[in-house]
Amino acid sequence: PRVQSGGGKPAITPIPAQRISFVSTYPVDTVIIDHRGRQLLLIVSDKEALRYPISVGREGFSWTGTETISRVAEWPDWHPPEEMRDRDPNLPEKMTGGVKNPLGAKALYLGSTLYRIHGTNDAKSIGKAASSGCFRMLNGHVVDLASRVKIGTSVTVVSSLPPELERSVSQQVPRLPPVTERTAESREPPPMRRYQYEYRRRPPPSYWYGSRDPFWDDD
Repeated sequence: PRVQSGGGKPAITPIPAQRISFVSTYPVDTVIIDHRGRQLLLIVSDKEALRYPISVGREGFSWTGTETISRVAEWPDWHPPEEMRDRDPNLPEKMTGGVKNPLGAKALYLGSTLYRIHGTNDAKSIGKAASSGCFRMLNGHVVDLASRVKIGTSVTVVSSLPPELERSVSQQVPRLPPVTERTAESREPPPMRRYQYEYRRRPPPSYWYGSRDPFWDDD
C-alpha cells in the first residue's frame, strides 16, 4: 500500500535516564552518541551526564560527526526513502504516526539529514546495531530526552568514548549475565509450568469443561 496506518497514539510516560559520573570537557547541554557503547549521553555538568541505552546503525550504516536538533515531532509519520523501499518492496511510501510506526512516540531530527533520534516499535532492538543510521530509544526514554533538549542542541556522534571515560561508564552500567543456548536449555521450568505439564498428560476434570483453565493458558 502507498499509505499505511501506524495505529494508535497513546500517551507515553517518560522514563528517567540513569544519572552517571561523567568527568569530561564536553559542553553542558550537548548530546553525545557513543556508537560502540550503544548509548546516548546528555551532558548536565562537567562531572555528570544522563545515560540512555540506544540502538545504532548496523554495519555499513553507521556514521560520525556533529549535527544539531532541527525539529521535534510527536508520533511522526514515516516516509521510507526510495533506497530502503528498493531493499524491501513491502514497505509503504508513507506510514502514519502510531504504535506500529518504527519512529515511535517522538523523533528528534538531526540537521538537514535523514537521520533522527527517535522512539521505536521494537524494544528488543535497543542495545544492538540494527538501524539504517538513525538512533532508536525506548519511547519513554525519547519522551524524557525531548523534554530536556531544544532546537539547536548539538549532537555529536562518536565511534567510541575516550578509554578512561569508557571504563568509567562501563563500571556504572549494570551488566546482566549473557544467555547462551546451552544455559537456556539447561534451565528447568518454574514449578507452575511443571504442574501444568503434568496436567497435560491427562484430560482435565469434567468440572473444568466450559470454563477457562488457568493451567492451560500458555500466554
